[in-house]
Amino acid sequence: MLDRLLGRRRLKERIAELEAERESLQAQAESAKESRADAVSARQEAEREVNRLEDRVTELEDRLDRAEGDAETELNYRHEETARGGRIEAVADRLRSVDAGREGALTAFVADDGEVPEPVRESLGDRSSLVADAAPCLVCADDAGLVAAALSLPIEPEPFVEWDDGFRVEPSWVRPTGRLCFALVRSDTFALGVYEDGERVEFAGFESHVMNEHSKGGFSQDRFERRRDNQIAEHLEEAAETVEEHAADADRVVIVGEKSVLGELRDLADATARVDATGEPEPALEHAFSDFWRVNVRGL
Repeated sequence: MLDRLLGRRRLKERIAELEAERESLQAQAESAKESRADAVSARQEAEREVNRLEDRVTELEDRLDRAEGDAETELNYRHEETARGGRIEAVADRLRSVDAGREGALTAFVADDGEVPEPVRESLGDRSSLVADAAPCLVCADDAGLVAAALSLPIEPEPFVEWDDGFRVEPSWVRPTGRLCFALVRSDTFALGVYEDGERVEFAGFESHVMNEHSKGGFSQDRFERRRDNQIAEHLEEAAETVEEHAADADRVVIVGEKSVLGELRDLADATARVDATGEPEPALEHAFSDFWRVNVRGL
C-alpha cells in the first residue's frame, strides 16, 4: 500500500517536471519563430522535443491512472464473522474434515509480532498481507487454493508451520475443554467459575469497596490514593487466594479482566486477556466467558 502511494507521488512529480520543461521549450519555439531565419532548425528541434515530451507525459499519465485504479482494488477478506459456541466447533470440524492428500494442507500459527512465514507467503502470494493484518491467527490453506482462512484463537499456541494431509485445529485452542478455572478480575469485582467441558460446576465471586474518586475536603489527594491503592491490593489478594484454591485441580487457568489489575494475577494463569465485562459478579463472569471464547473467522 505504501509503495503504491509513494509510486503515484513520484509519477505526479515527474509529470509536473516534464510539463514545466515542455512549456519552456514551447516558449523557445515561439521565440524562434520571431527570430532570424537561421533559427528555423532550432525551432524545429524544439518542436520535436515538445512532441516527445507530450508523448512521455501521456505515457506517465496512463501509468498513474492504472496505479490509482489498482489502489481502488485493495485486498479484502472474502468472508468475516465472529463465531461463538456451537458455530466455533462447526467451523473447526469443517476444517478438520478436509483431506488434502499427502502434505497438501498447510497449518501455521502466526504471532502478532512475528513475520508471515515463508511457506504461508508462497502459498497465498499477495493475499499473505491479509495474514499480517489478522495476526495473531491460525492460518489454514491447501495446496490447490480451495481453502484459505485465518482464525483468531482464544488460547494461542507457540508459532509453528506444518504441512500435513489435513488441518490442525486443536479443540483446546478454540473452546473450554477438560476442567477449566476461569476468572474475571476488576479493581472492585471478582468472579470465578470452574467448568467441566464448558459447563460451569462451581462459582465464587465478591465485590470490594474501593474509593472511586477524590471529593473536595477530607483526605488529601496523596492520602486518598494510598487508601485506594490499599483497598485494591486487599481485593486482589483475596482474588489470588480464591484462584489458588480452585486452580489446584484444574487442567488450566484463564484470567481475564481489567488491564490495570490483570497483571497482578498473571503468574497464576496459563492465559490472560482483556475484557470489558462489568456489573455484578455472576452476570459479569458470563459476559466475560462468552467474550473470551470467540473466534474471528476470516476467508483469505
